[in-house]
Amino acid sequence: MGFLVQVLLTAVAVWVSTIIPGIDLGDGSTPAKVGTLLGVALLFGLVNAVVKPVVKFFGCVFYIVTLGLIGLVVNGLMFWLTGWMAERLGLPFQVTGFWPAFWGAIIVALTSWVLNLVYDRIADND
Repeated sequence: MGFLVQVLLTAVAVWVSTIIPGIDLGDGSTPAKVGTLLGVALLFGLVNAVVKPVVKFFGCVFYIVTLGLIGLVVNGLMFWLTGWMAERLGLPFQVTGFWPAFWGAIIVALTSWVLNLVYDRIADND
């Protein structure tokens, strides 16, 4: 159940990121957009689970030298990679460049954080 909730929360966060110019969900019906968001959320989770640890391992010196600020760039690149992979998989999700990806990744991270806080509060009350 936790995995499904996490995917749904990430999908909402990705949807919020579409307010950034350069991040486009494409045209289509509401169910098609929901399906796209769920697919992108799964893909984003997969990219962060597989690619990001490898980048962190090989770039650990950059994390130390920049006091972790390179993490913002890495998150942006991971979001950009997710957009590129989504297009290749036929999902109508597009990230047009680094700066939209950079700001979109920040919005996804902040939105996910807030949504997880709310979800944890609700789950603790049950």
